[in-house]
Amino acid sequence: MTRQLFDKQLREMQEEVLIMSSMVEKAIQRSVEALRTRNVAMSDAVIADDAAINKKRYEIEEKCIHTIALQQPMAADLRVLVAVLFIVTELERMADHAEGIGRINLMLGEEPLPAQMAEVWEMADQAADMLRRAITAFIERDADAARRICDEDDVVDTLYDSAYQAFIHMMIQSPSDVQRITYLIWTSHNLERIADRVTNICERVIFMVTGVLEEINVSRY
Repeated sequence: MTRQLFDKQLREMQEEVLIMSSMVEKAIQRSVEALRTRNVAMSDAVIADDAAINKKRYEIEEKCIHTIALQQPMAADLRVLVAVLFIVTELERMADHAEGIGRINLMLGEEPLPAQMAEVWEMADQAADMLRRAITAFIERDADAARRICDEDDVVDTLYDSAYQAFIHMMIQSPSDVQRITYLIWTSHNLERIADRVTNICERVIFMVTGVLEEINVSRY
């Protein structure tokens, strides 16, 4: 395999990662919007679309493994391919969290949401923005940007703490709402895990660029 062909395959895989990350970001945003607006059809779509995200992951993995087998890359090139394999796995798991939020909306049925949901919506916005910038850092080989994004996981953790405490207080005040509030705790936890997975991606970006694998920001959960 010529160097030109190898570089072309690397670019194609990066483009596929961009496509997959866009699919996942859309799933996150739509799952939360479906919950916010109590849109059952949108939740159904998020759940159904998860299969396409899974398929995209396996397609990228197959191309990546095929390239490794044929090219037997060394050093920097191998780190890029390993990063791709890791990133698509994390993206697929983020999509699973989005699907989980979609299913929670269905489980809630016609139960209304409490008024105190601001932290949940902010968590969703923050996590989606972190994901978008993490993939940009991957494409641009920007380890410094990846480090800054890792630091932002603390923001999501703080929002999760606040949401969790508010939900526990609601349960104490209204024991009949325990099941409904439990579903919302699951939602906030899914969003917190999405941000953790973005951090994992950023750690791989740093490894890809520097050759040093570091645990940048350890989650509290």
